[in-house]
Amino acid sequence: MTQLLEGILSVSVGQLIMMALGALLIYLGIKKEYEPTLLIPMGLGAILVNFPNSGLVTQVGSDQIGVLNILFDIGIATELFPLLIFIGIGAMIDFGPLLQNPFMLLFGAAAQFGIFFTIIIAVLFGFDLSQAASIGIIGAADGPTSIFVANILAPELLGPITIAAYSYMALVPIIQPFAIKLVTTKKERAIRMTYKASNVSRMTKILFPIIITVVAGFISPASLPLVGFLMFGNLLRECGVLDRLSQSAQNELVNLVSILLGLTISVKMTADQFLNLQTLMIIAFGLVAFIMDTIGGVLFAKLLNLFRKEKINPMIGGAGISAFPMSARVIQKMAAEEDKQNFVLHYAIGANVAGQIASVIAGGMILAYFM
Repeated sequence: MTQLLEGILSVSVGQLIMMALGALLIYLGIKKEYEPTLLIPMGLGAILVNFPNSGLVTQVGSDQIGVLNILFDIGIATELFPLLIFIGIGAMIDFGPLLQNPFMLLFGAAAQFGIFFTIIIAVLFGFDLSQAASIGIIGAADGPTSIFVANILAPELLGPITIAAYSYMALVPIIQPFAIKLVTTKKERAIRMTYKASNVSRMTKILFPIIITVVAGFISPASLPLVGFLMFGNLLRECGVLDRLSQSAQNELVNLVSILLGLTISVKMTADQFLNLQTLMIIAFGLVAFIMDTIGGVLFAKLLNLFRKEKINPMIGGAGISAFPMSARVIQKMAAEEDKQNFVLHYAIGANVAGQIASVIAGGMILAYFM
């Protein structure tokens, strides 16, 4: 009984709060199905690491290294886990809609505006440049890229940045409609876009990941780990002779690494590291980055419409973030709400996969500038 009471009394209020946060993440993953592959492991991990003397994380003054610290050093400190996930993401993505409408690349680039806007805001609020850059990348709506960049530039902020990145990715159906309606009219959201079917040759799909890798290597060499692994996964998909490897990348590889990543990131979710004003500011700035990315893409589409005879539905610009395919689905749903016969999904998917490329290049550019 003495040992039981000692264990209970040794738990701090902060640790109980973190356990409650972990339970909330599990609830959102199960009940709301918000990014369950990451939120559920992260939630359970947050509960586990906040038990005193659990042995899961290295304790101050102890010679014993926690098992999660070992996994962290192997998989996150080396950037291995995020890069392996990118192989699986690349194998899942069909770049066909983008190749049919290459000008969608412009929306992928425009929808990274929030990253750089938030970097400026974070610096004004007292964060140093490396920390501000790590916070801004939350706006990429790309969890692995956020982890990759934050771990290099500001590892002390990795916990709140990861939670913010994946939480806002999960909340795309709530955040994006709000942001888009702020800067569009009902008439603009109802603009129809003519779908022009065109075939993309197998050779084009094979050459695309190779060309993107080469171009990224010249433009932003620091992005090559991200772009290269993403495009390698896509090459597995499109080459036509590695279907077994492509399926393994999409399923077994992503599933296994997601489990390990979610649990391991909880090393940075202990009460002493997480519960502070800085964390609240990071989460708030992450939301700003996400909203401004969406608004930046929409406003860019509206700017193009000033010079185009055939108008673009400005919501397509909002699909230029990296949250694939959720953002494209949200845009199509919003278009159908204004006009049931309006079908813009093909264009939205093109912009969405362009955003996947743009986000990793933006991450590489930030690393090249701030490292």
